[in-house]
Amino acid sequence: MEDLLRQVLLILRAMWLHRRLAVGVAWVVGIIAGAVVFAIPDKYQASARIFVDTDSVLKPLMSGLIVQANTEQQISMLSRTLISRPNVEKLMRMADLDLEAKSASDRENLIDHVTKTFKIKSVGRDNIYILEYLDPSPQKAQKVVQSMTTIFVESGLGGKRNDTDSARRFLDDQIDIFRKKLEEAETRLKDFKLKNIEMELDKEGGGGGRINELSTQLSQTRLSLREAETSRDAMKRQIAGEEPVLLPDMPGTESSVSIPEIDGRIESQKRNLDALLQRFTDQHPDVAGVRRVIKDLEEQKRQEIAIRKKIAAASPAVASVNANPAYQQMKVSLMEAEATVAALRARAAEHEARYARAKGKVGLMPEVEAEYAQLNRDYGVIKKNYDDLVQRRESASISEGMSAVSGVADFRLIDPPRASNQPTAPNRLLLLPMALLASVVAGLAASFVASQLRPTFFDPRSLRETTGLPYLGSVTRKLTPVLRARERRSIVRAGISAGALVALYAIVIVIVFVLAPRAVA
Repeated sequence: MEDLLRQVLLILRAMWLHRRLAVGVAWVVGIIAGAVVFAIPDKYQASARIFVDTDSVLKPLMSGLIVQANTEQQISMLSRTLISRPNVEKLMRMADLDLEAKSASDRENLIDHVTKTFKIKSVGRDNIYILEYLDPSPQKAQKVVQSMTTIFVESGLGGKRNDTDSARRFLDDQIDIFRKKLEEAETRLKDFKLKNIEMELDKEGGGGGRINELSTQLSQTRLSLREAETSRDAMKRQIAGEEPVLLPDMPGTESSVSIPEIDGRIESQKRNLDALLQRFTDQHPDVAGVRRVIKDLEEQKRQEIAIRKKIAAASPAVASVNANPAYQQMKVSLMEAEATVAALRARAAEHEARYARAKGKVGLMPEVEAEYAQLNRDYGVIKKNYDDLVQRRESASISEGMSAVSGVADFRLIDPPRASNQPTAPNRLLLLPMALLASVVAGLAASFVASQLRPTFFDPRSLRETTGLPYLGSVTRKLTPVLRARERRSIVRAGISAGALVALYAIVIVIVFVLAPRAVA
């Protein structure tokens, strides 16, 4: 620490020897810096304040129905990217600044100047933006701010419209793509269902449940068949105890001829067909089997009618006789029982065939069910994406309609573009002290450089450390009264010169402070 302090004192003593050079350089730099400060032309600032109102009464009302973008973030991003080259070129055309550019280089310099000079400031969280511009002409500065205000408002509205149009086009393209995918998935699922219609894949329980259901139906049908056969056999035994009386068969047209045993079976099958059609389609195997039985019974009836016609034609003289009423009633019941037994036998045969087919496909059921589950899963995913896209497109349409009614944001001009009456730049009250400080620093730097270029040794130790030679002795210089007086005068002149420079700057600063408002006024 002691060595450092010693070095500093030696440097200061060496600089003190060059005090006249320091004062002279300070005066030169001070005069030049002061002239530069006063040579800088006055600039006037034009500004405008804009409030961006992003709140709308429709927003809370339409919450959940529309896509609400972060309007505050969009406006903030717009304010930071507004001063771009295309906007600056547009601003120059609107404010007639391009008329000042005589060449391409002048135009580029003017674009750079406007880009650096124009400022957009955000005031806190209140969505208030201040637009500022400096120019030697207050009218030109006001015109530039007015043009930028117009660009600011137009950029905010146009950007939102472009975003909405782009979003709608993207959604429409995606919806078309997913519509085609959905149609293809529906076609694959439909073809697979038709190919495996007997497995009834849509039913709960799948293939295993289908086999259980067929087994239950087959058991019930067999039970019903045994009951019907038992009832029929009992009727036969009762009829065997009665004395029948033959009745003739009267000739007539086919539509008027009635064969009770066949007609009963046909009516029973038709009732069964009606019940099946309420549950299944025309292509269902049960429906096809019942239709086939009805067709066979109708053919059997036609053949029976043809036989009776031949008998009637061969024995036309047979007379009609009375019959036993009980016997006739039991005969009709027996016919109905026969028809029921025949129908149940056909149904049992059909159920057995179905059960056999289902049992034969038991090994394929897991693979078929897995493929069906995969098709259903793919179809579900595609349909969900399609529905979501359609819903988002509708939300975008509602959002666009709301924007057309209420606007994205309401740009309100709080303070219109206005140029200041007094020049706001340069700030000479700040620049003059800085010029004085620069002159003092320049003087000190000049004396330090001179002391380093022409070093002086003030003690034997410094000489020995610098030269590396042994120190033998020193000769003391004795100052005469004349030299002392000359030294004092030199110090006084340096002090007066430095003080004069400071005083001159102080007087100029006071004059600028006092007279500047009057001069502007």
